[in-house]
Amino acid sequence: MLAYLYLRIIVLQLLQSIFDGISIGSVLLLSALGLAIVFGLMGVINLAHGELMMLGAYTTFVVQNIAKAILPEFKPTAEAGFLGNAIAFVVSREMYIFYALIAAFIVAGLVGLALERGAIRFLYGRPLETLLATWGVSLILRELVRSINTLLAIAIALFCLLFFGALTVLRRNPIVVPRWAIPANVAISGAITFVAGLLMANTKKDFFVKPWFSARNVDVTAPNWLLQEPIKFPLGAESFPLPRTRLFIIALTILCVLGTYFFLNYTDWGLRIRAVTQNRSMSSCLGIPTAKVDALTFAVGSGLAGIAGCAIAMLGSVGPNTGQNYIVDTFMVVVLGGVGNLLGTILAAMAIGTVSFLIGSGTLVTLSQPIEALKPLTEILTFFSTTSMAKVLVFALIIAFLQVKPAGIFAPKGRTAEI
Repeated sequence: MLAYLYLRIIVLQLLQSIFDGISIGSVLLLSALGLAIVFGLMGVINLAHGELMMLGAYTTFVVQNIAKAILPEFKPTAEAGFLGNAIAFVVSREMYIFYALIAAFIVAGLVGLALERGAIRFLYGRPLETLLATWGVSLILRELVRSINTLLAIAIALFCLLFFGALTVLRRNPIVVPRWAIPANVAISGAITFVAGLLMANTKKDFFVKPWFSARNVDVTAPNWLLQEPIKFPLGAESFPLPRTRLFIIALTILCVLGTYFFLNYTDWGLRIRAVTQNRSMSSCLGIPTAKVDALTFAVGSGLAGIAGCAIAMLGSVGPNTGQNYIVDTFMVVVLGGVGNLLGTILAAMAIGTVSFLIGSGTLVTLSQPIEALKPLTEILTFFSTTSMAKVLVFALIIAFLQVKPAGIFAPKGRTAEI
């Protein structure tokens, strides 16, 4: 009887740990989807991917505060009926998470588009330069979040408006633009922006200079319907809780995976992306605008990073270094799964998340302790039964696996393997 009860406890603990591992794997998969597109399909090593996730998390924080300020609380009433309550729920602050997902995708996508148009498109085929450029962008984005204020935001917007506006006018002019025109444009736009910044700083200094976020972490609170009692999953006479927030992240990950698969396989632009990936020269000869395809691919991958940041924001506090906590694991997922392979990315994310939690939470130690023959293994697992040491062990296992299959779980085939 005691053995039966002990076995039931072990099974429940194992199932709970597997669920927690799958939820961690879902976060990794969500963050790796965008990188799988950018790194897998375009071959660009984007070290700013973590900062794009960070921007998505901060966008969620901003949308949450706006929703609290302008949207009413949801209070169902019997008089309103089902339809009235449904409409009230949609326009209430309880729905802010869905607005935040859209906003995070747009903000991160636009930043990724600007990054591709401003730097990456000049560095295709030069991986080292691309790596250094995106690393520099990641540092800029982190410092920008720490120091951004109203004055700096207006100055950046004003400079971009003046510079790109003048550049558009010059390019539309049939006269050949001299080489000194662009440096002069930069100097004039910068001077006007500097003067305007001085004037604004001298009017209401506290309003313009006060930082929006600073270096401190900010907290994002999930909607009330995600903070309710966990859903009890029955298992015989017992049950184990399934937190609603993690279930929501798992569902969001499934939707993003299905959406990415549908986009790449059943839309015109998705087919163009795959064509350019397989053979850029032939695609260009067939009339496919490869420059637009590159920009769209980078924007979609960056937008998915923003959605991942929105999901991460619901699991804990958000800071300027939030993206750095996930970028290494995200690259491991993409490399282990096979570059550019969606199924491999899914399997790798689930495997890394589950194994990391089983080791780091001590679940494997608990399972192996009663077996005397596994005592050496138990001692090893006990040494690695912390979150940081579990990552070390998982990383070592990935290195060992890549020695056997260097191309990952699913190796590229056909023309993709030649890229």
